[in-house]
Amino acid sequence: MKRILLTLTLCGLTLFAKSQNASVEKSTFGIQTGVLGLWVYNEAKLSDAFALRTELGFDFGIWETTYYDDFDSPFIQTPVIVLEPRFYYNLKKRSENSKRIDGNSGNFIALKTSYHPEFALFNTDNAPVVSDFAIIPTWGIRRNIGDHFNYEAGIGVGYSYTFAERAGYSEDESGLELNMHLRIGYRF
Repeated sequence: MKRILLTLTLCGLTLFAKSQNASVEKSTFGIQTGVLGLWVYNEAKLSDAFALRTELGFDFGIWETTYYDDFDSPFIQTPVIVLEPRFYYNLKKRSENSKRIDGNSGNFIALKTSYHPEFALFNTDNAPVVSDFAIIPTWGIRRNIGDHFNYEAGIGVGYSYTFAERAGYSEDESGLELNMHLRIGYRF
């Protein structure tokens, strides 16, 4: 009876110790693509549940707004710089259920801050490029496919500010902005 209790106690301590190690990775680096873009990212560990994601990429789009009335829905490819703190809130639960958490695979809440400069690589109608800044609280998930591939989805609504005066328009604008993303990526 003593051996059975000792064995169960040791097994229980092992499971407890394993659940305490649920943490975001120290650093993870990769590339992702979606319907309208290509991004290179790095996530650096801030604490067991928090990571800071930095991202450089290109957003593609067809814009129809007040800024592009004189143009036939221009196709523009603009660079984007993103700084996004993320809180991965279910890593411990995923680990306890023997689900993967490598590569920061889990559910997260983020505060996406992005900036599009007044620069475009591909601009079909030579439309004026208007820079903007956005802060968008986002909920999302990331899951692994094999050892290096992953997919990510997220949704959020936040605030954006468009620097229209710099591009020659009468005034800057601000308002609500929607962030929806579905990406597939490769983690190095």
